[in-house]
Amino acid sequence: MRFFSDNAALVHPKVMDAVMAANSVDSAYDGDRWSAQLNLAFSEIFERPVRCLSIATGTAANCIALSAMVRPYQGVICHEEAHIEMDEAGAPGFYTGGAKLLLTKGEGAKLTCDAISAKLSSIRADVHQVQAGALSITNATEYGLVYRANEVPALGQLAREKGLKFHMDGARFANAMASSTCSPADMTWRAGVDALSFGFVKNGGMSAEALIFFNDEMADMATYQRKQAGHLCSKGRFMAAQLLAMIDGDLWLKNARAANDAAAIIAKAASSRLLHPVQANEIFLRLTANEAAKLRHAGFDFYDWGEGGARFVTSWHHDASDVQPLADAIAAL
Repeated sequence: MRFFSDNAALVHPKVMDAVMAANSVDSAYDGDRWSAQLNLAFSEIFERPVRCLSIATGTAANCIALSAMVRPYQGVICHEEAHIEMDEAGAPGFYTGGAKLLLTKGEGAKLTCDAISAKLSSIRADVHQVQAGALSITNATEYGLVYRANEVPALGQLAREKGLKFHMDGARFANAMASSTCSPADMTWRAGVDALSFGFVKNGGMSAEALIFFNDEMADMATYQRKQAGHLCSKGRFMAAQLLAMIDGDLWLKNARAANDAAAIIAKAASSRLLHPVQANEIFLRLTANEAAKLRHAGFDFYDWGEGGARFVTSWHHDASDVQPLADAIAAL
């Protein structure tokens, strides 16, 4: 009955088991045998050598990535409704030492090459204005839209042409991949992405995210910035164990597909109420205040999303029997 956030989802039993299995004496910080497996394990997913840093929160993963990309006097181009702008309490500026977010528009919180080019052209090339140093996109976006096969490479090419580093906020990267025909490699480094904040907490993890670097120099910088930021955990083996459990047997993809399938059931019932296409595990609906009250009175929990709107989020543990009552209630409004 609770659909307000996948942050509140259950922890997958395999993750719990992995944490318990890691409860033995080993090296501190990230010198343990679980942490030592991360680079190779994630390299297999991305079909090339990568560097993986375990991070406790998505906010820290995003901001440590950005701090390895820009100087304090530079800026990061992002959507005006990006999580780093709307929901991280100024953390990007805090972690980067003052770098500015340069905001652009785009339907469904997606960025386009035209919007980015327009933003860049509005910045004078002189010392009095903040110069862009990086581009950050969210996949799936804050409205649950997924960047398609041709879209990320186009953004990556533009970033290279303009000398911008390229970051992807993948808090729901698993959900994006579950609805895409692309491989993780095609969606990231082959498309020009330098760093990915790979989310696991929303998808069955407990307290660990993966910060993936496709650029060794940035990864080297980020190891120091992670420590300075207080995110090098002394018992890193418990974070690494969670990540390894989630990618073992593609559990991360199975979980995301389950959440996406549950969202599709609600989307079908919502029909013309949909504010955005449902491409991952978020559903945005038109609801009057009275209709929202009826759903809450029936026991359903969700976020209001502006005037006349609501957001519902499905999770990995939802199946058809969990979401069908909500779908029926929406259809009956």
